[in-house]
Amino acid sequence: MADIARPFVTADDPDRHIRCQDTLQTAFQELVSAAISAGWSEREVLLALADLADHQLLALEANNNTDLLIVLLKRIA
Repeated sequence: MADIARPFVTADDPDRHIRCQDTLQTAFQELVSAAISAGWSEREVLLALADLADHQLLALEANNNTDLLIVLLKRIA
């Protein structure tokens, strides 16, 4: 898999999202190609990756919400 470069812009840079996409592009294409070579259709692979990304974002949000609730509950206790 391609090496993933470290960010070279600050966290508040308005183009950081695009820079991250640029950095991940090669590794993403390699992953898609490997899955297609294994016998999955391009559509199946792309839908699976989109679902995985969505599930990861939902889990991240749920974990962040849980962390906030824990902080609030500790303040009450």
